[in-house]
Amino acid sequence: MAMGGKIKEKPNLSLIALISFVTSFAIARIFTALNPNFVLVSGNYHIHHFWYGIALLAIGGWLGINYQSERTDRLAAILFGAGGGLIGDEIGLLLTFDAQAYWAGVTYTFIVVLVVIASASILVCKYRKTIHVEFSQFLRNNASLYVGVFLIAVSASFILETDNILAIIISSVSTAVAFVIILSYFIHRMKRKRHKV
Repeated sequence: MAMGGKIKEKPNLSLIALISFVTSFAIARIFTALNPNFVLVSGNYHIHHFWYGIALLAIGGWLGINYQSERTDRLAAILFGAGGGLIGDEIGLLLTFDAQAYWAGVTYTFIVVLVVIASASILVCKYRKTIHVEFSQFLRNNASLYVGVFLIAVSASFILETDNILAIIISSVSTAVAFVIILSYFIHRMKRKRHKV
């Protein structure tokens, strides 16, 4: 909340979350198209990727509530959007508890895409300057960290969910690349701090 009791609008974070949502939703759809019959089963439990989405929503929400900094707000928006995309991908399953309903939801896919495009258009039209400034700062400052976090959040959720060797390899490589990106970010940041001292 801003000083004086006014609520501070953050349309830039909404757009980041929206982009993260759409991207993770698309990745989940592609993964499921490549592995239509696979579900991780542990005992009598069927573990779908919406569980990873719930975890990402919780982490993103917790970060957004507990910390107030631009960097943490962006990270929270990315995690929250990625979690929403993983959950949104399985709406048909969640509404009917029938695994076959996942594929009956072609219409809801189009509805979700339409709502996302409409929402993004409204945000961009209304907050064009703020969004431009935000993305300029995003790309200059911490883009590699955010890209790495997004890659880990989405690709790691699919490693255990498949027995398709190609999907495991792609998800594992993506996760490893994300770790390298994040590690490189922190190494570069520590070097910059040393040079400033």
